[in-house]
Amino acid sequence: MLGTVVKRFSNAKGEDFTAVDGLDLRIRRGEIVAFLGPNGAGKSTTIDMLLGLTRPDSGTVELFGQEPRNAVRSGRVAAVMQSGGLLPDLTVGATVHMLGSLYPGADPERCMSRAGVTELRDRKVSACSGGEQQRLRFAVALLSDPEFLVLDEPTAGMDVAARREFWAAVREDAGRGMTVMFATHYMEEADQFADRVVMIDHGAVVADGSASSVRAATSGRTVSAVITPQDARTVASAPGVRSCTVRGDRHFFDCSDSDAVLRLLVAQTRASEIEVTPRSLEEAFMAITQQDRGAREGL
Repeated sequence: MLGTVVKRFSNAKGEDFTAVDGLDLRIRRGEIVAFLGPNGAGKSTTIDMLLGLTRPDSGTVELFGQEPRNAVRSGRVAAVMQSGGLLPDLTVGATVHMLGSLYPGADPERCMSRAGVTELRDRKVSACSGGEQQRLRFAVALLSDPEFLVLDEPTAGMDVAARREFWAAVREDAGRGMTVMFATHYMEEADQFADRVVMIDHGAVVADGSASSVRAATSGRTVSAVITPQDARTVASAPGVRSCTVRGDRHFFDCSDSDAVLRLLVAQTRASEIEVTPRSLEEAFMAITQQDRGAREGL
């Protein structure tokens, strides 16, 4: 789908920088792919190239054997972006029906139901919350019955219940063969809903696989405990402890040698409620991107 793609821009000072640097990515039909990366990693530029909004300086981008713009025009590709694309003075129902007229055979009522906005049909877009507008964009994206759906921070502004309903709808559509690629800052969404996780940094892929395989690619586990600040400082300074964070009354130690940390906690501190867990996807994400940046700085 993307073959050795490079995209460069110039900043305000006229200096060139590479946003996407030799990125290779192929997505299989029916996959749900989480597309992750830190700010400035090249995610938005890659999505823009997939949607035909910008062209690569070198490399190829193809969707269903076509140029992206043609695939989008034919309705085979649709997107839910973070903002824009809605007229504030129209109602939700009028928006979906108006845009549905562009696609012969579209079922606006079904699309509103799938996106959970039927009850909002008489509300003006300007009166909708950010999460409600995202659900409206989802309804609009479904009008063409796309084969490939691109989602850029699709659940931004949604509450927990709306997010759960949204992903249930996406999973159902994927089960019928639709391919989904989504960018998100909610790591738990990538962990729970993606068949495949692709991480990029500095415009190149740094990890690609299932969420469990990406977590396993980074060594170490997390040890947490209820512990006094003084004891926590002792543990945090021990060999094999990469970092320490505090959440509520618990301290979390990211460890390369969890067994040594456990011995230290039991023998030399008054820690209680000690737990050992594999790295979360968020922790793996931080470790992988930090390793990549460290390697680049060492060049």
